[in-house]
Amino acid sequence: MLIVHVHVHVKPDCVEAFKQATIENARESIQEPGIARFDFAQHAEDPTRFVLTEAYRTPAAPVAHKETKHYLIWRDTVAPMMAEPRTSVKYSNIFPDDQGW
Repeated sequence: MLIVHVHVHVKPDCVEAFKQATIENARESIQEPGIARFDFAQHAEDPTRFVLTEAYRTPAAPVAHKETKHYLIWRDTVAPMMAEPRTSVKYSNIFPDDQGW
């Protein structure tokens, strides 16, 4: 399983619009067969910072996700909301193993 943490810093006046767009993307994303989990969290002390945690079942799943209509809409919608470019860090899952998901 591949786990990706996407770090996002948005402009202060875009926080609510970003949250709305990202919740919609997350709702659609968890319906994809290649996504085991899709979490969306807001920083407790800085409300302009967010983390998306995406757990993919296969190496091909991230590519398929980035080709979906909902992802493309999200990407284009939130691009002007960014205070800086988003970054991502990839992890390999250790526990629970893919049988526990």
